Amino acid sequence: MNMTKNIGDTDRNIRFAAGGAIVLFGLFTQSWLGLIGLVLIGTAYLRSCPAYTLIGMDTNKK
Repeated sequence: MNMTKNIGDTDRNIRFAAGGAIVLFGLFTQSWLGLIGLVLIGTAYLRSCPAYTLIGMDTNKK
């Protein structure tokens, strides 16, 4: 599966940090909100965001 990389370094770091914080919040409050954090971490790891693809956004410097 070939996914285009559309997440830049700054965006990636923000997603990792925000995703980690949301996962921790979800664990401490025992809510499903932590799953949103996992999505952010996953998109940061893969450097590809399906929502960005749909709206034509690209933060990756080429």
